[in-house]
Amino acid sequence: MTGRVVPAAQQARTVTADRVMVARGWSAPRLQRAGRYVESDLGPRVGSFLSNTGRRIEPARRSRRPGRNAMMAMAAMAAVGAVGAMASRRPGRHAAQDDVIESLREPTPADAERVDAP
Repeated sequence: MTGRVVPAAQQARTVTADRVMVARGWSAPRLQRAGRYVESDLGPRVGSFLSNTGRRIEPARRSRRPGRNAMMAMAAMAAVGAVGAMASRRPGRHAAQDDVIESLREPTPADAERVDAP
């Protein structure tokens, strides 16, 4: 039995190798032609199509600078801080603070003499 199988397998291998070479000979020029078409005609068309589509769907640019709102907020905060600093330096404010601090302080013997004096 092996006497018949071995020669048949060798013949099938030879026929298959010949057919593969014929298929490669037939397909090689077609693949090269298709490659040239994609490189020279189709590729640039697809590229320009994608570029044009990208330009069409791109949203319109805003006219204002993106950091403008942040700068306005920082300027407003600086103005509020400056007003607060000026308000804390008012002349009458220290006298009112001194009165509050004085009322919270524990009485001393000198204070008791001052109260009894009148």
